Amino acid sequence: MKREIIKTLDGSTTIRLPEWDECYHSKHGAIQEAKHVFIKNGLSLFENPLSILEIGFGTGLNAFITFLESVRKEQNIDYVGVEAYPVDPNEILEMNYAEELEALEYHNIFEKMHKTAWDEKAEISSRFSLTKRKQFFHEINDLEIFDLIYFDAFGYRVQPELWSTEIFQKMYNSLKPNGVLVTYAARGVVKRSMIEVGFTVEKLAGPPGKREMFRAFKNV
Repeated sequence: MKREIIKTLDGSTTIRLPEWDECYHSKHGAIQEAKHVFIKNGLSLFENPLSILEIGFGTGLNAFITFLESVRKEQNIDYVGVEAYPVDPNEILEMNYAEELEALEYHNIFEKMHKTAWDEKAEISSRFSLTKRKQFFHEINDLEIFDLIYFDAFGYRVQPELWSTEIFQKMYNSLKPNGVLVTYAARGVVKRSMIEVGFTVEKLAGPPGKREMFRAFKNV
């Protein structure tokens, strides 16, 4: 499938798949979306320490921003990113996140995240560990390990199977009691699948270019 690097409206880059007319991040702003959905409405709810599962590691943007937050807040984070189809290293070289986040002193950290071996835990810093797992989402079988899930799969329009009740059951099982899942999505069918497996779902204001998003709680 053809892939192209594009700049989003906030100046940060992403990967676009023309055949699907789908991007790895919002074309209205990759960094803005990540900060709004995953940091403001997810990470900010938690104190130190915590464990995070990202569904769709992709370009590593969410992981990198989360690392920067761990530095700012002196927060200890154990981060697991799941990706079935890792991004090509040459594409990673074209991502301008360190520059756009005014974090050039941590550009080596962004590179380190992508150079670490798959399926092995790596100490990115004294406060941030990363495990990249190369697996399909339906293969996830964790039980009550994570405090927070960043659900950042490709959209329902192009891959509805990634937003099924089966997948959300695995997400629910993976969370600790009172864990939280955040996603940019706000479709009714997604909300129904979340509720069916036991989540309590709330609708929040979305990032730039998107009216709404979901946050789901595992209340047990």
